[in-house]
Amino acid sequence: MKLLVQKDFDYNKVVLPDKELINSHLDKYLEIRYPQLIWESIRYSVLADGKRIRPLLMLESARICGGDIENVFPIACALEMLHAQSLIHDDLPCMDNDDYRRGKLTNHKVYGEAIAVLAGDALLSYAPKVIIKHTPDKVDKKVLLQVLEEFLKAAGPMGIVGGQVVDIESEEKEIDFATFNYILSHKTGELFKFAMRAGALLSGATEEKLEALSFYGKTIGYAFQIADDILDVTGTLETIGKTPGKDQNSKKNTHVSLYGLEESKKELEILCINAQQELIKKNINSPLLMAIAEQIVARVLK
Repeated sequence: MKLLVQKDFDYNKVVLPDKELINSHLDKYLEIRYPQLIWESIRYSVLADGKRIRPLLMLESARICGGDIENVFPIACALEMLHAQSLIHDDLPCMDNDDYRRGKLTNHKVYGEAIAVLAGDALLSYAPKVIIKHTPDKVDKKVLLQVLEEFLKAAGPMGIVGGQVVDIESEEKEIDFATFNYILSHKTGELFKFAMRAGALLSGATEEKLEALSFYGKTIGYAFQIADDILDVTGTLETIGKTPGKDQNSKKNTHVSLYGLEESKKELEILCINAQQELIKKNINSPLLMAIAEQIVARVLK
């Protein structure tokens, strides 16, 4: 099987309206309050130019399941806040120690380490508040509680925090596949899977469709991390928006360090093919989801 290319599909044109809506909601939720410095620091990272792929996936998942995307915007924005929080902390000197993110100086380089830590802490606690306060009352409270529980699980020691801890513990060590799989599936895959599940759950998806979209999210998230591992080796500051070669210099266990560059490219393509095929098998018609799988591969191989 080959990766299916979405001919005559203009990805940027299709996602631009949703990105603008996501950004406008984020801007509204993150209005400057007292103390001004912390909100400026938060806005600096959250509103930086990014792909917004996680909230975009959530909105598309809702549309596929016949949902109202107005019900989804607060959770989609909370997810982007959580992602930004993970980046702020990931870039700190005590973690990956990076000076650049999304082509700009990292948060701690602009506001100092203390404010950067507090900005991440603030986002971690504020994002669930956005979900609770701004999700429309018409959303079933049991469903909302399930989504909130899954959000908190993805955010914590059973999600991205757990993945990051095992990643740090594994530096300069030989690890088995199970450990490596845990790192990738939790550090990156959990937020992609949550994005697909939340959109589906809020839209009354059937169990079959929920499972298919969960599989897509988990698989694409795993692929996304492999693509990042490859770009750490092949990319530049201009193309990836952060310092290349950081993983190699830190002696991290990445897909490239374990399996080599060419094998990583092959695995990346296989994963994205599998994600596309799951949609086809389950009769889920989404040119956007098909294109996202294609774009992840194209970003690495171009």
